[in-house]
Amino acid sequence: MSTSVRPLPSPGVAAAPHLLDNPAWAALTGPHAHLAERVGRAARYPAEVSPFAALADPADPRAWDDLATLVGPGRLTPVTGATAAPPEGWQTVESGQGVQLVAATLRTEPAPEAVRLGPDDVPEMLDLVARTKPGPFLPRTVELGTYLGLRRDGRLVAMAGERLHPPGWTEISAVCTAPDHRGQGLATRLVRAVAAGIRERGETPFLHAAATNTGAVRLYESIGFTLRRRTAFLLVRTPGEPTSI
Repeated sequence: MSTSVRPLPSPGVAAAPHLLDNPAWAALTGPHAHLAERVGRAARYPAEVSPFAALADPADPRAWDDLATLVGPGRLTPVTGATAAPPEGWQTVESGQGVQLVAATLRTEPAPEAVRLGPDDVPEMLDLVARTKPGPFLPRTVELGTYLGLRRDGRLVAMAGERLHPPGWTEISAVCTAPDHRGQGLATRLVRAVAAGIRERGETPFLHAAATNTGAVRLYESIGFTLRRRTAFLLVRTPGEPTSI
């Protein structure tokens, strides 16, 4: 019986970055390329789909130049994956810390009572998001992947779905439950169901949460997610004066 041994990296050669180190870029240049607005080393989603913009290499000043061209002068844009301050001329308006968790031992199972949500459900989805604030959700975010919801007396009371989609991975996002229906395990049921669909495709679920949202992080860890890395978020203003539209 023969065995194969994976060669070790050569001394002094850095390992290639993991896809999840820059998941928005991996998604925008991979499964979500059909949605991408791109200039060279910078890409973003359409404004009504997602606020996220990403750089091929956040340490490369040329990528920032491409992002400035893509966004326009004097404009605000979120940037994911950046671990250092932007180049001179850019203004950091807001920064935040998050965590990235990967489904390690998560038990997945369908939720027969869950319904697939689509464009006709967007008004209800936006209303639920406004009341629960799980993170960015816009009129076309539903185009990013599968969204499932639970209804009570015809009213949408909980939902969860798919957002970033790097090759081989899918992010679970927009996990929320109406305040008057919390404590019933609805969000956990939906996370397991969305994850079941992801695993059926041979992919691995992951998710992000604000580092300050310790309650949510504890919940995700309790059902089988494992902390992979800490993440940074920047809201920046591009150099220059905005031009009139």
